Amino acid sequence: MRSLNLLLLPFVLLAIAIAQESPSQTPSKPPFKLQEVMIPVRDGVHLQTAILIPVDQQGPLPILFRRTPYGVPEKPLEQMPSSLKELAQDGYIFVIQNLRGRFKSEGKFDLTSWVDLNDPKATNETTDAYDSIEWLLKHVPNNNGKVGMYGVSYDGLTTALTLLHPHPALKAISEQASPVDQWMNDDDHRYGALRESYDFEYAVMEQADKNKNTHFDFDVYDTYEWYLDLGPLSNINGKYLHGSIPYWNSTVDHPDYDDFWKKEAWVRQLHASTVPNLNVGGFWDQEDPWGPWQIFRHAEESDPQHSNFIVAGPWYHGEWQAAKGDSIGLIPFGGHETSREFRENIEAPFFRYYLHDQGEKPQWQASTFQSGSNTWHTYPAWPPKEAKSTNLYLYADGTLSFTAPDSTSGKKFRQYVSDPANPVPYRARPISPTYPAGDWRTWEVADQRFVDNRPDVLSFVSAPLDHDLTITGPLAADLFASTSGTDSDFVVKLIDVYPQDAQKNSWNPDEGPKPGQYAQSLNGYELPIAMEVRRGRYLDSFETPHPLTANKPREWNVPLRDHDHVFLKGHRIMVQIQSTWFPVIDRNPQKFVPSIYQAKASDFVSATQRIYCSPEMPSHLVLPVMP
Repeated sequence: MRSLNLLLLPFVLLAIAIAQESPSQTPSKPPFKLQEVMIPVRDGVHLQTAILIPVDQQGPLPILFRRTPYGVPEKPLEQMPSSLKELAQDGYIFVIQNLRGRFKSEGKFDLTSWVDLNDPKATNETTDAYDSIEWLLKHVPNNNGKVGMYGVSYDGLTTALTLLHPHPALKAISEQASPVDQWMNDDDHRYGALRESYDFEYAVMEQADKNKNTHFDFDVYDTYEWYLDLGPLSNINGKYLHGSIPYWNSTVDHPDYDDFWKKEAWVRQLHASTVPNLNVGGFWDQEDPWGPWQIFRHAEESDPQHSNFIVAGPWYHGEWQAAKGDSIGLIPFGGHETSREFRENIEAPFFRYYLHDQGEKPQWQASTFQSGSNTWHTYPAWPPKEAKSTNLYLYADGTLSFTAPDSTSGKKFRQYVSDPANPVPYRARPISPTYPAGDWRTWEVADQRFVDNRPDVLSFVSAPLDHDLTITGPLAADLFASTSGTDSDFVVKLIDVYPQDAQKNSWNPDEGPKPGQYAQSLNGYELPIAMEVRRGRYLDSFETPHPLTANKPREWNVPLRDHDHVFLKGHRIMVQIQSTWFPVIDRNPQKFVPSIYQAKASDFVSATQRIYCSPEMPSHLVLPVMP
């Protein structure tokens, strides 16, 4: 819902794409005529809407509609953005609308996505979309009566919310990186663990000023230092916001999975595929990696027309809208321009079939770009039925094995001390602010060697693989762990360790490397494939937290989401475990308190954490291994 770094805001993406085009590509005339209108909805509010009509339109065209909180074009586009090129070739009237309460749109903006279909007087993003489509069909000349919707992140959310009550003319949608349940996963929490830096900085950006995106003014560059000096979370309002940001107030007022969050979790109302939907997600989406899969699975409960599809690739948040998408961070995609290929071979044909009645319906249910092998794949069902659930066991000597530990395995556990006063950073310091986006886009593929030698991070490593290992489907960790405290977090990372000769030196041996060239090598790179956190107070109930019993082992199930990756021959598998991940996840005091958001500085204590690796308590990962 609140999940687009600024370089990926849909309208800003258009501006970036335009700025990157060379002068020689500039057409002699703008590709669209621009009309701005104020569309009335059922409660009398008027919504600012930009209509982009192709200058060379010859006959009736379908409407492609996007609803956003980030602003709409105020003048005609000078040239065709790369993110629209493939769609525009088929011919569409593009419509972009500001949500109520944003920029010139009237009404009140609300960051929650509550939809009450039983209240005929309620207005929300679902009803605003319905009313706007009704108006567009009647007032936009030369439309063919068919409407599609698409969008990334918040724009993906407003697209997906139409599934709850779609207009009859809505013939196809593509929700892309839409959140669905802000307490359970996606932007703001991970199973109740607060995504502190993101939630705070995004709430300020969206609610500090109605008419613009506002960045919090940090007085130090390294936000790790700023958040650590901040102390308990109550100091955010006490020292800085003073109750001025409604969404932040709601966050700290509702620490547990109560009715506030359950109403916000709109996907709980979705149980059927009501409109053909192309769900799109990124395997390294640093904001909304979970929502598209949940929408896909909820719609799959009833899909008689087989019109519910999922596409996933090796992308950060919204990278599939980039011009090429030929890499993420330092990780290349084998010469593939995955973003262009997605738009050209999947997105454009999807809308072409449903809105232009041309081409063929997708013959697959899932399409992925598989990292490691760097190849596109399609699957008739997801997860693939041939994937075999396989356990990868953690050993107390720091190794990994597909063989379960037995009585001869030696030590029964490994341990470390977790100190909230010295938390493990989630990326290498200095940590820049989330917005304007810098390293934030690609931190989930960052080399994990930056924490290798910390005493509060355990690493388990396999021997070099003697064959390729393909994992396709949902992953999970099943830990047996204890803490000397009464509350705790455990973070699990599954990592692909490249061999030391993964990237041959490309420089002239007589000249040596150019400045910075050696540092860019993939030799020995530790690439995260999946990472997640679980909070101990919620192991028994998300609604009612309970303290842990000190030093008593518990089973911790840590879902690691869906992936499609090949660990290549010669690579090694690594698992890292830690108890802090700061400041992307708030610090657990490690002493149980009724609400962490009201914890005092004296509540934060060090704790000894144990990971058990015995035949009786075999900590392991569950991998969907393909034959």
